[in-house]
Amino acid sequence: MTLACSLFLGQGFARQIAPVDASIYEGVEINMPKVLLPSFGEYEVNIRDFGAKGDGQSKCTEAFAEAIQAVQAKGGGKVTVPRGIWLTGPITLKSNINLHLEEGALLLFSRDFDDYPLVNTSFEGLNTVRCISPINAYEAENIAITGSGVIDGNGDAWRLVKKGKMTADQWSKLLKSGGVLSDDEKMWFPSEKSKKGYTSSSNFNVPDLIDPEDLASVKDFLRPVMVSLVHCNKVLLDGPTFQNSPAWNIHPLMSENVVIRNLEVRNPWYSQNGDGLDLESCKNVLIYNNTFDVGDDAICFKSGKDQDGRDRGIPTENVIVKNNTVYHGHGGFVVGSEMSGGVRNVHVSNCTFIGTDIGLRFKSTRGRGGIVENIYISNIDMIDIPAEAIRFNMFYGGNSPVLEEDQEAEVRDETPMPVTEETPIFRNIYMKNITVSGAGKTAFFMGLPEKSLENVRLEDSYLVGNEGMTIIDGAGIKIKNVAVITKNSPALTIYNSQNIQVEGLKFGGDSKAALRIFGRLTENVRVNKSDFKNIETQIFQSPELTNGAVKIK
Repeated sequence: MTLACSLFLGQGFARQIAPVDASIYEGVEINMPKVLLPSFGEYEVNIRDFGAKGDGQSKCTEAFAEAIQAVQAKGGGKVTVPRGIWLTGPITLKSNINLHLEEGALLLFSRDFDDYPLVNTSFEGLNTVRCISPINAYEAENIAITGSGVIDGNGDAWRLVKKGKMTADQWSKLLKSGGVLSDDEKMWFPSEKSKKGYTSSSNFNVPDLIDPEDLASVKDFLRPVMVSLVHCNKVLLDGPTFQNSPAWNIHPLMSENVVIRNLEVRNPWYSQNGDGLDLESCKNVLIYNNTFDVGDDAICFKSGKDQDGRDRGIPTENVIVKNNTVYHGHGGFVVGSEMSGGVRNVHVSNCTFIGTDIGLRFKSTRGRGGIVENIYISNIDMIDIPAEAIRFNMFYGGNSPVLEEDQEAEVRDETPMPVTEETPIFRNIYMKNITVSGAGKTAFFMGLPEKSLENVRLEDSYLVGNEGMTIIDGAGIKIKNVAVITKNSPALTIYNSQNIQVEGLKFGGDSKAALRIFGRLTENVRVNKSDFKNIETQIFQSPELTNGAVKIK
């Protein structure tokens, strides 16, 4: 054995965790601490040594638990999952464990709901009860899931399915598989318990119309997130494919020093709550070199919902998101709507969204509270975005970006409400070098009548879509060196907004007004005269504007 080889082996398995590429921290505007990676001892076991069979039929739940316990007893190390189909119930990760999936390994979670007991947890930002997650960890330190295998949550066994999301042949096949239908026969449920849970919920996925002691009667409805990491420190997810989750796919909650890289995260496009990554109340996080193709939001930041979130009071903060690709999803990069604890100090760059419903999505509603601030987004490329490339919506009510057959458009209420701790605040959000090649609407910025969307900048961007940009209830919005290319729509519409600066606006065609300005509350809109060939025809000012509301220089 050579001296170099001897030294390598002597330093143990910790050497096999690749460091973070220094370029991930380059060009980052926030004061970002170095994220700590986990490290592991050299001890290693194979789940076969504990009786696991990779035949896809024999449950390996006990083998996984025994393997993890054995490695932890030795101070930590690697639990190896070799090539094969490994059927199992829930796996609980413990401190100092690296669950490593070799190439060809398929970790398949059981379809038997009895394998998943009810536990107290948080889902959609609320303190609630759900079935235990297929992969879960609580107050664990130094944990990882690595390798190149596949982790499948068997989510089709759990999820309700809307008829309108499937073809006739898919729907027919689903009905033949069993399950029950809603009374109007427009929704399929895997069981009567699942249907009862749905009818016992007044809003979203928490059955609030039955007593807590009766939750066992709707257990099948209480779908878990696939990977739940709560109060954990030094977490690494690196390499595997995560797919087919019962609810959200990956959910780090109240954790820190989290690195998520080199993953493929997949869910069927029709999957209810089929999010890719929901980062909630976490700090010091890196998310890079991942691919998402999911049924709901792809990369989503949260921090609790309403009073539960405000009581928790833990923001999501200090996060870098780089070099990710998103295919289908309701949003590519998303903040909200459960952001009552706040989101701050975030850098997002060098991402590509291909066919995502919305590209950059910010959502909240009255009653949430929370502050979203200091978000820096740059070098984003989007193509074939059916809804908005950029959307800020403070009247979010749960609708999909592209309305489904059972949904009606959300209504904006112009009546100002008192500003309290329940008022969401979005401010100090900077976007530059955004390229959009085809969108339903290029950008939509909407605050609240009582609390404007504050200090948002969009610079050096090229946006092509069917409709131009809209600003409603904004303050301190700056549009600089932005080309908005639309078919017949004006490039920019402004309503009831203050201190708006438009400089270097470029647009295609001049058959209609390129800039339209409305609203008796609109003040101090500053426009560059040199951006327009004909002020009279290309800038429309509504009669209700006060004198001097628009300044053209």
